Amino acid sequence: MPAPRRATDAPGNPPGRRPGLREQHKQRTRTAIREAALRLISEHGYAKTTVEQIAEAAGVSHTTFFRYFPTKEQVIVGGAHLEAQMRAIMATMPPGLGHFDLIRRFFTELDRVSADAPWIGNPLRRQLIRSEPLLQKTFQAESDRLISGMRQLVADHLARDADDFALGVFLDAVAGVAFRIAAEADENRTQPQLETTLRAIDLLERGLPLD
Repeated sequence: MPAPRRATDAPGNPPGRRPGLREQHKQRTRTAIREAALRLISEHGYAKTTVEQIAEAAGVSHTTFFRYFPTKEQVIVGGAHLEAQMRAIMATMPPGLGHFDLIRRFFTELDRVSADAPWIGNPLRRQLIRSEPLLQKTFQAESDRLISGMRQLVADHLARDADDFALGVFLDAVAGVAFRIAAEADENRTQPQLETTLRAIDLLERGLPLD
């Protein structure tokens, strides 16, 4: 079983790992840029908010902004941190798990990580992604990239080829259900997203019975 989370573990970091001062500084800078972007975009709109304005509001240089985010879209959508968390989560999974047990444990741990990273579920961020066409497009591309990375991680853990057809169908089915449930959760804040996702995975494992 994965090692229990210790009191010294920092929220949003891989279990058992405590961030150093440099990493803490980078996280503060990243958070400042994101918060400045959300504030300015909510006040002036996405199109009228510039990188220069965001950098000034965050108290960083134009160069520093691009050191953290390659584009304005990535400030809102960027999933590099989530990708690192996905790798860290998969590394904690014990060997020998079947693909359904593996994916259930993965979503359970991902939910914990997301709860420790309020940026992921920030309502304004989600609303911007839904309402701004360019952000929608960027988000879809980022989601596709994360799914591709997830496929490789699962394939490695199960000792299968990432191009395995059955594995691809399984992960596409799980991803489709998970994204649908996440979208519905955005509109219905009382919906227990993790619980619903796990119920859906159980149904997939049982062969999708309708009774």
